[in-house]
Amino acid sequence: MTKIAKRVQKTREGIDPTKLVALSEAITLVKARAIAKFDETIEVAMNLGVDPRHADQMVRGVVNLPNGTGRTVRVAVFARGAKADEAKAAGADVVGAEELVEIVQGGKIDFDRCIATPDMMPLVGRLGKVLGPRGMMPNPKVGTVTMDVAGAVKASKGGAVEFRVEKAGIVHAGIGKASFDAAALEENIRAFADAVIKAKPAGAKGNYVKRVAISSTMGPGVKVDPSSVNAA
Repeated sequence: MTKIAKRVQKTREGIDPTKLVALSEAITLVKARAIAKFDETIEVAMNLGVDPRHADQMVRGVVNLPNGTGRTVRVAVFARGAKADEAKAAGADVVGAEELVEIVQGGKIDFDRCIATPDMMPLVGRLGKVLGPRGMMPNPKVGTVTMDVAGAVKASKGGAVEFRVEKAGIVHAGIGKASFDAAALEENIRAFADAVIKAKPAGAKGNYVKRVAISSTMGPGVKVDPSSVNAA
């Protein structure tokens, strides 16, 4: 057996893939198995009873995690004049207008999150094919098209997480690091789940939250009892 196979086998010991466990227990199991040589990201995945092919069943939003994400987020802002100055003062990593559009069109994307003032959207709209597939296109629904660029930059760097349901009805996000204590991770997961529940679309029928699981970057998934994260 290879060294990698042994490591994988070790991380799976003590986890029953058919059993649902309470959130607190799941966090303990996942943290104990985050044994990589780097600080693994803790991720949550929620299977929802929606079909995102229908407009009235789309789920998307943004949530500010109370304990942050633990990762350094590079933020780009499309703005001019005073708003560009505000963005820089708030800590934006990349700020620009036409010249920034050209850079991104050329394939250089050295940021994780994108914000724009409303007047910039006709320009930024040209980047749909570049930013869209990466889930980085600014959108007023999640607060990334706004005149309050300073507030948006600070939120992005402080733990704001966007979520959007995928084709299979799954919403997932990184909600912290393995180095976080269990209480901080639990608080973040509950905040994320609460935001997803509040974003329940009008077209969703029956059981909205079907399954919940958490995992670390390199570790196995642990199935969580949805009722233990206030998911209904």
